[in-house]
Amino acid sequence: MTPTSFQPASAEIFLLCAACAILVIDLLIDDSRRVLTYALSILTVIVCAFITLATWQASAGRDAHLFFDMFVADELAVVLKMFTYLAVLVCLVYSRAYLEARNLFRGEYFVLTLFCLLGMMVMISANNFIALYLGLELMSLCLYALIALNRDSTPATEASMKYFVLGALASGLLLYGMSMLYGATGSLELGKVAAAILGSKIDPTVTVFGLVFMVAGMAFKLGVVPFHMWIPDVYHGSPNAITLLVGSAPKLAAFAMMLRVLAVGLSGLAVQWQQMLLLMAVLSLAVGNLAAVAQTNIKRMLAYSTISHMGFVLLGLLAGVADGARCCVRDAYSASMFYVATYVLMTLGAFGIVLLLSRAGFEADKLDDYRGLNQRQPVYAFVMLLMMFSLAGVPPTVGFYAKLSVLQAIIQVGDVGLAVYTVLLSLVGAFYYLRVVKLMYFDEPVDRAPVRAPADMGLVLGLNGLAVLALGIAPAGLMNLCLSAVTALMAAGPG
Repeated sequence: MTPTSFQPASAEIFLLCAACAILVIDLLIDDSRRVLTYALSILTVIVCAFITLATWQASAGRDAHLFFDMFVADELAVVLKMFTYLAVLVCLVYSRAYLEARNLFRGEYFVLTLFCLLGMMVMISANNFIALYLGLELMSLCLYALIALNRDSTPATEASMKYFVLGALASGLLLYGMSMLYGATGSLELGKVAAAILGSKIDPTVTVFGLVFMVAGMAFKLGVVPFHMWIPDVYHGSPNAITLLVGSAPKLAAFAMMLRVLAVGLSGLAVQWQQMLLLMAVLSLAVGNLAAVAQTNIKRMLAYSTISHMGFVLLGLLAGVADGARCCVRDAYSASMFYVATYVLMTLGAFGIVLLLSRAGFEADKLDDYRGLNQRQPVYAFVMLLMMFSLAGVPPTVGFYAKLSVLQAIIQVGDVGLAVYTVLLSLVGAFYYLRVVKLMYFDEPVDRAPVRAPADMGLVLGLNGLAVLALGIAPAGLMNLCLSAVTALMAAGPG
């Protein structure tokens, strides 16, 4: 492969061209043929997945750097991009009936979703602070617009404005941190930043200040305490279809950003950022689980539970380095990657059921709306049961193994007290998940309207439930995939 070859970025280039083409095509068709835009969007995501796999196989599994080392195509990028494609594809399928019922089945939704996907792909492959920031802003701006897609909804516009204002503040913090690290190290490339920090020829005060701003900005995008204030309101105010998107695929991109920046670019400052991550993880587990108990709205309940689950992700990241020794990075970082991938899978299923029960003029966002669901539709009640069990960490679902792998990483570095604290708060979290199961199976239904799913949505929901169960019974394949990606990243990095 020549140094000037654009082949490693061919999926991103194709997605950009396809999104622009779909935008033009959508202008030329009327509402009765809008399904064409939907089909083209689905096809675009599938083709991107094939291109990503084909280019990786063509490179014989070797890392590729292009655009002056601003973009990297490595095993981590390929794995996370495939998960992201899957998440966006499922979002499109789940959202179709919901959007049609509310007159939101418009080209703007599909084009913005595709550009949002492009931003996530750039974030996942970013090897430079500038590329990282461009991908982050492209993703964020699309999400701001999508949240306000229903312009007649006051909660949606309020949620969009709150997310926009706070997101702009977080982006400013991130950009300021990048500028300070650039001033201290003289480079924006992650590898060169890491080499400068390890060389110990820089001002430690400036680098630590830059680190603080960087961690604060990234923590906002991940949604952990004390930068969590946007999550409940955005989840609650957004249309259900947009909440599904906000709560799933962007978590993968945010994780990739934190892993590349902290584990590669700022590996020499691990002792400093571990302390910050520890504080945020401990607070996220407490605030997320305790606040979720008091919620009567399922979207707000899942929003607060997201905060606690992102605390688990941080636990995996901070357990990689113990007393300056990097003996546990592979197991800890791969456990964290496994956790965020399985969390996205569980979130897709849970919000998929919320979308299924929603209909015109009815959002199905109250816990009481799930009373007696087993009597109305036992198949989908069972899918929701699997999602709740998995989010709570009940075996044999994949959520149990995800939590176990993170706890093993914590214990491996000798922090038994933190592991006990995590288990106790996970028991609190089990209460509000099992409460939903109790409502579905042991209470009389309040709403007896028939539950019917479109054929494509019903099929994907069934596969989603089976995946959560199958990965819990046989998690080794996915875990080894995450381990391989993290091992390759650590082998290529300077730390």
